[in-house]
Order: sequence, then structure tokens, then C-alpha cells
Amino acid sequence: MANPNYRLYLAGSVVSNTGTWMQRIAQDWLVLSLGGGGTALGITTGLQFLPVLLLSPYAGVVADRFSKRRLLQLSQLSLAAAALLLGVIAVTGVASTWHVYVLAFAFGIGSAFDAPARQSFVSEMVGPDDLANAVGLNSASFNAARMLGPALAGLMIGALGGGVTATGWVILINAVSYLAVIAQLQRMDPDLLHSPDRVARTPGMLREGVAYLRSQPKLLAVLVLVFFAGTFGMNFQVTSALMATEVFGKGAGEFGLLGSALAVGSLTGALLAARRVRVRFRLLLFATLGFGAAEIVAGLLPSYTAFALFAPVIGFCTLTLLNSANATVQLGSAPAFRGRVMALYMTVVMGGTPLGAPLIGWIGEHVGPRWTLLIGGGLTAFGAVLAVALLAHLDSAVRSDVDARLHRRSRTVLTTP
Repeated sequence: MANPNYRLYLAGSVVSNTGTWMQRIAQDWLVLSLGGGGTALGITTGLQFLPVLLLSPYAGVVADRFSKRRLLQLSQLSLAAAALLLGVIAVTGVASTWHVYVLAFAFGIGSAFDAPARQSFVSEMVGPDDLANAVGLNSASFNAARMLGPALAGLMIGALGGGVTATGWVILINAVSYLAVIAQLQRMDPDLLHSPDRVARTPGMLREGVAYLRSQPKLLAVLVLVFFAGTFGMNFQVTSALMATEVFGKGAGEFGLLGSALAVGSLTGALLAARRVRVRFRLLLFATLGFGAAEIVAGLLPSYTAFALFAPVIGFCTLTLLNSANATVQLGSAPAFRGRVMALYMTVVMGGTPLGAPLIGWIGEHVGPRWTLLIGGGLTAFGAVLAVALLAHLDSAVRSDVDARLHRRSRTVLTTP
């Protein structure tokens, strides 16, 4: 917080993130208000994250080649435009489910270019010594907004009648909130940024990033772990909506409060993460196993009250998992490759959602909402076990390769006259 550029960034992010969480609740409620069910929710979420899967690796190349500050301004402007259009068609009463699908995809295109630039820009604002702390504070602001945004959205939608038009006004608020980040980025002092030299455009830049990542066993293990958690476990937009409406028979206000309850635990985890100077892989592993177990327990809870009271535990485990993974990847990657590495990381974290969300939505609609949590939690725990096995295998392979090289070198020395 002693860094003036970071203070500006954090202030703008709180406003924008609050709007983003308001839109997430409003968009899901819009789909339900238009007659959609679990499958429609899953398709909407999948389309919103599909561009991340398709475009993030190339967005990472762009982030390494151009000013991340300017890229963030452009990506935030594109997100504002998509939210503005969705809000207008909802308020005017002409919205259909296919409109939501198209604009969710457009929103995902902006997010695909925003995520790698935003993630790697943190290290330019504060430098390596404060990176873990800054990542924790970012998560704290994100989850403070996550605690406030869903509750505000649920209350506003309920107060405005609970229909399609009500969701449109909430989405329009989000469109305006992006201006806060754009303005704060403009006010920054470029001389205080720790910007690395921009990478010149060369053939095979993406392949270089992939090759670098393949040479880092710990980073590969992190990607395996977050793939299972992000694809099968972190589908809260689908699971919370189905649990609130179909299992517990609640409305928009109670649905919004579930998002805020998740954020209580996430904010607690973020504040604890901001105190850490170093992140160990062991912490990431335990957080993942805890998250998987928490989802399984949540899927078995008998009432809305019990589910809402337990939601902070899920939020705490989720945030600890994501924060630890983020810091591990950023600190473990070379500055010249950080944009591409973070893009590949975001591709795995968010890009698995187009695969998992429709599947989870289908399971919720045809098998039962509780099974979305039971299956998601079980597969997340399986991913943690697989990541440990992969890390052990890769470390063993690296040690064997080093031993073989040393053995060949010693034989050469001994046989030299």
C-alpha cells in the first residue's frame, strides 16, 4: 500500500469488482427468468469462459509485447461495452436466451486479453519483494467486492420486481463501474512501474512459452491441480443457483446472499494470504484437498441455512488454493516469460470452465443439484493426488537426467589420457 500506483489500482478494482459480481448474479438470474434451467446456466458460463481457452495463450504473447497498462484500459473498455449492450436489451424487454449466450461470449473475449495482462501487471507495480503481499491484497479487494456485490444484486433485483428488467438495471451498473479502473490506470505514474523490456515479435513465441513451462516441474503440477479444481469444482454460478432455487426453493435475494457467504470465507483467506512472504506447494495441496472435501460436505447439507453457514469454508479453501497457485506461478517464472506463463495458467484455470460448466449444469438438471457438488469435489481431490504423482515423476526424471550427465562426464574425465 506504500506504492502510489498500487493504491490507485486497488481503489479502482474494488469498484469494478463489485460491479462484476453484481452482474454475475444478475446474468444468472436473467437466464432463469427467461426460462432456462441448469443446462442453460452451464452453457452461458461455458460460453463466457470459452474465449479464455481459445485466446489466452495468444493474449499472453500480446501482454509480453505491449504496455500492460494500455492493454488493461482497452480490455476494460471492451468489457464495459458488452455489459452495456446486455443491460440495455434486458431493460428494454427484448432479451432472449441467445442474446445472453452471444454477449457472454463477447464478454469472454475481453476477459481473455484482460486476465494475463492484469495478472502479470501486479509484479510491475510492486516488484518481486512485495508480490505475494500484493496478490493477497488483490484477492482481499476482489472478495470484499464478492461479499458486497451479490448481496446488492439480489436485493436490487428483488426490489425492482425480480424479472428481466430488474436484472438489466443491475448489469448497467456494472457497465459504468469499469470506468473506475480505466481512470485509475490513466492516473498512474509510468516512471514508478517495474516494466521489463518488451519482447520483440519473433516466430514461435508461443512455443517458447510452452517449452519454458514444460521445463518447470512444479509449475506443471500446479497447472494439473488447478485444471481439475477450475473445471469441475469452481462452478459456483451453476451450483449455487441450482441449490438455491431447486433444492431449497429460494428466490433472488437468498441466491445473492449465497455469493456473499462464499465471499466471507474468501476475504478471510485473502487477508491471511496477504501476510505470507513465501508460499509452499504443501499449502496449495492442502487447500485443494480441503476445497474438494468442503464441496462434498456442502452437497450433503440438509437446509438452506446450513448451506449458507458452511459456504464461507468453501470460499476460504477456494481463495487459499487460487492465491497460492497464482503466487507460485508468478514467482516461479522468469520475467521475460511471465506474460505467456500467466496466460497459460489462466487458460487452465478459466479455460476448463467451457468443458466443465455445461457438464455440471447437465448433471444438476438431470441427476440432481447435490451431485454437482459431490462429483465436483471428488474430481478436485483426484486432481490434487494426480498433481503430486506428476511432480514426483518429473522430479525423478530430472534427477535421473542429471545423474546420467554427471556419470558421462566422469567417465570422460577418467578415460582422458
